Amino acid sequence: MLAETVVEAARRFGDRTALEESNGATVSYADLDGRSDEVAVGLATRGIGEGSVLLLSLPSGVDYLVAYAAAAKLGAVTAGANPRWAGPERRAVDTAVGADLVLATSSLADGLGEPGGAEVLVLDGDAPLDSLRVAGGTPPPLPSDPERPVCICFTSGSTGSPKGAWFAGRQLTAAADLDTGGAWGGGHLIAGTAMPHVGFMTKVPWQLAGGATIHTMDRWSAGEVLQLVDEHRMPAVNGVAAQIALMLRHPDFDHHDFSCVQAIVVGAGASPPALVHEARERFGAPYSNRYSSTESGGTGLATSLDADDEEALHTVGRPRPGVEAEVRSTDGDPVPAGEVGELLLRTPTAMSGYWRDPGRTAEALVDGWLRTGDLARIDDRGCFRLVGRTGEMYIRGGYNVHPQEVEAVLGTHPAVAQVVVVPRPDDVMGEVGVAVVVATDPDRPPELGDLRAHGDDRLAAYKLPQALRLLPALPLNSGDKVDRQRLTDDERGG
Repeated sequence: MLAETVVEAARRFGDRTALEESNGATVSYADLDGRSDEVAVGLATRGIGEGSVLLLSLPSGVDYLVAYAAAAKLGAVTAGANPRWAGPERRAVDTAVGADLVLATSSLADGLGEPGGAEVLVLDGDAPLDSLRVAGGTPPPLPSDPERPVCICFTSGSTGSPKGAWFAGRQLTAAADLDTGGAWGGGHLIAGTAMPHVGFMTKVPWQLAGGATIHTMDRWSAGEVLQLVDEHRMPAVNGVAAQIALMLRHPDFDHHDFSCVQAIVVGAGASPPALVHEARERFGAPYSNRYSSTESGGTGLATSLDADDEEALHTVGRPRPGVEAEVRSTDGDPVPAGEVGELLLRTPTAMSGYWRDPGRTAEALVDGWLRTGDLARIDDRGCFRLVGRTGEMYIRGGYNVHPQEVEAVLGTHPAVAQVVVVPRPDDVMGEVGVAVVVATDPDRPPELGDLRAHGDDRLAAYKLPQALRLLPALPLNSGDKVDRQRLTDDERGG
């Protein structure tokens, strides 16, 4: 599907810029098609063909996109190593995918090329892919096959080691059907994640099909995003919750004109209520909170752009068109509204499985449903409310505590900009909650008593935190999500 899209987009949009890097480097639609043809032929001479696995350890930019398109034209599968990973993480991914060839820059090659592993081509210089290009070369036509694997996207590792979810042409087509149009339009947009992320790998076909100019950054920057939105009069601001928070705190925020913004679209998981409120006020636009995961192909639930405060601030909305969602017990049965259970999704964009891991695939995919590992409940209006992950729940004195339920309440305190609740071992209670807080005003942070009093009328006493830890910023993992595991390890002395 990606290969056909690149060819058709070149015919339709020609010299229009398809992608622009922070340093000004660009590639037009015509050049993307031509360069990826030539690189495809070069890859074929190195044995890459249908079913081969190409691992990219490249910065997010023109060369990554060209290589991804080239592999698709050969029927090969592309896996990406996040540029922010360390050497051992790259090594683990290389081992997991069983790559036939690795393309890497010297700065991102650490951990690759172990004895017995795949060949690693180190590509540096102003035009690193030139050594692979065969001038004027064109790969042979590829028969259409919607079940042919196209890409492998690794989870961010927020709940353990990253897992490789793989997607075929049919999921990329479904993503295009679900995401095309809306607030995005066909003008300029920003790749808010690194290119190996599911938010790019599965969705770039519909972005190219619409003739968009995609702006990419090797390292995400709040200041650069704000400048791009203003300069190109973008109708939508997109990202994950942590990125929106960084934009709002940027010293140049009020120096820009955001009257062009019609929507704030925030993916991954629930956003803190205070963040939603502030973002709507300062951007002057509605906020759609979109719940998804790598395994779901980046599609799941969403709050409506015309949602009232209760839906927008405290839920992740309802299933998007074409998506189904249920909350089930540990026995696999749907639970009544209001009760907590595991959230399951049925979406045409869901992964085909974990690459070369049938055991974990069977655990995650059950009769066409994706087990998300997230705990949720459905309120009386049919909106879904996240309360934590199955592995994040802790037990205080025999009572279950779901961190996100507590965070949703504490996050409405005016002195709290961001909050995460994690467990700390306790000799008496077994575990107690610690509120890790970024203060709205660092000079006037909240006290533990303030937070407990704020949640006293909405939460049972055992759910309230018994300790407070103040930080200038919450740590993020490679997917720009809050690194809960790191915060938990800190409390456990790990």
